[in-house]
Amino acid sequence: MLTICAALVILGACTAARWYLDRSSRRETAWGKGRIRLLTLWNEGAAFGLPIERKLLPAASCAALWLLWRQRRRSPLGVGLILGGGGSNLLERLRRGKVYDYVQFPRAPGRLKRYVFNLADFAILLGSLALVFRRKRHP
Repeated sequence: MLTICAALVILGACTAARWYLDRSSRRETAWGKGRIRLLTLWNEGAAFGLPIERKLLPAASCAALWLLWRQRRRSPLGVGLILGGGGSNLLERLRRGKVYDYVQFPRAPGRLKRYVFNLADFAILLGSLALVFRRKRHP
C-alpha cells in the first residue's frame, strides 16, 4: 500500500508542478545565490541525452517500471518514488512526446550544470537511493 500511495503522491505533485509552471509567467528565476535556477523547457530526448530511439522509450520505460514493481518488498517507499516519477515522465512522453523540465544547477561540477531536471527526476533519484541503501531486516 505504501508503494502505491507514494507513487500517487509523486504523480500528483509532478502534475501540479507542471500545471503551475506551464501557466506561470516565471520562466527563469534563480535561488540560493545562483546555485539553483528555474529554467522551463521541453525535453524531447532521453535522460542525460542518452542515444535511445524515441520510439523505444515508452516500451523500455514500461518494461523497467514492471521489473521495478517486482522489487517493492525490498523498499516499498523507494519503489513507490521511482514508479511515481517514472510514471509521470512516461505519461507525459506518451501524451506530448516530450517531458517538461524546470530545475537546473548552474554551479554544479562538470557537465551536471548543463542538465535540467524535474520533480519526477528527483523522485527517481531518491527512490533509487532508498532501494540501493535499503535497511536489511533481521528476524
